Amino acid sequence: MKKNFSCRSCESFNIETILSLGILPLANALVSNKDINKQEKQYPLELVFCPKCSLVQINETVDPRILFSKYYYFSSFSDTMLQHSKKLVDKLVKEQGLTEENLVIEIASNDGYLLQYFKTYNVPVLGIEPAENVAKISEEKGIPTLCEFFNSETATKLKAENKTADVIIGNNVLAHIAGLNDFIEGIRIILKDDGIGIFEFPYVRDMIDKNEFDTIYHEHLCYYSLSSIDNLFKNHHLIIVDIERTAIHGGSLRIKIMHEQHQDKITQNKELLLKEEKELGLWQINYYQNFAKQAIQIGRELKNLLIRLKAEDKSIAAYGAAAKGAVLTNYLDIGNDVIDFVADRNPHKQGFYMPGKKIPIVSPDYILEKQPDYLLIFAWNFAKEIMEQQKVYHKKGGKFIIPIPNLEMV
Repeated sequence: MKKNFSCRSCESFNIETILSLGILPLANALVSNKDINKQEKQYPLELVFCPKCSLVQINETVDPRILFSKYYYFSSFSDTMLQHSKKLVDKLVKEQGLTEENLVIEIASNDGYLLQYFKTYNVPVLGIEPAENVAKISEEKGIPTLCEFFNSETATKLKAENKTADVIIGNNVLAHIAGLNDFIEGIRIILKDDGIGIFEFPYVRDMIDKNEFDTIYHEHLCYYSLSSIDNLFKNHHLIIVDIERTAIHGGSLRIKIMHEQHQDKITQNKELLLKEEKELGLWQINYYQNFAKQAIQIGRELKNLLIRLKAEDKSIAAYGAAAKGAVLTNYLDIGNDVIDFVADRNPHKQGFYMPGKKIPIVSPDYILEKQPDYLLIFAWNFAKEIMEQQKVYHKKGGKFIIPIPNLEMV
């Protein structure tokens, strides 16, 4: 673990603390049965702000090889993510006129959940995915996948092999990058002169406004505004030419980038959002200072509710063995004395235990078998999808608890 005393983007040493969540285990480090009695490694988790470039970030870095070499998140197990990805692919193929003569590269391509849709158009693709177990599944789907971390060295090697991109895609990867400037430089190297990059990431404005403190964990190193990401790309002679806000993951920003010679392609969308951010104060620490109070308040309300329900002899389970759930349970100190089990569709997670609190992870079939009184939705960003999947449970009298953005019972 390395502590960063300077900004990950501009390297300024003048950073200010927004929120400390204490010392927590790694949110996606699921515990196997054989390791159930072993002590887990835990790391400080503190959110900070850089006044110079306006980047919100955490000031600890866990070795990416520990975080990502083996990974249990598979995007294909979310119907919402699949629909979202297909819609993006259909749009890009149409707008860019992509054919078998082009190349699409996705960084952090996971299990091929997105690139598989380009195959239906016969557009050549290349995935870059550092997690060996995930990359293997992508390869089994017939998607060429390079199993390594992306950086300027990787980009230089691919360019020497004439593998440069007409389109580069990076969904939910920019938040995870330790060597941020080297990563962006790699994008510059591998992107064709008239190519585009499409990057999507949780929008810090939504995180603050919707109280999404459980999205802060050691894998998420950076939390971007348009201003902060604009500054970062400009430093590498790349420009953001267009933006779009999406609802995915509790509120995300999708940006379109090009080489700096394409200044004439900058849309009004970008200029309007930059102006809006400045007026709201996203470029200043004041905007973020109430976030800690909100996190404490929501956490207190949720914990009090769960303890009250247990005192009333109600049974409680959870849905979604997501990182968000690991943050909530460890930050609030809620274990299997309160939550009986966590259900998850991903069979790669079933049979493991949640980090820190060791709550068992089971198949969703277990929900109807046990029929708990309440189902706490950890993966609240997919709440609608989950409630639709569990409508039989609901008809039988089960109730849902949605913790974020505001505590709600359904």
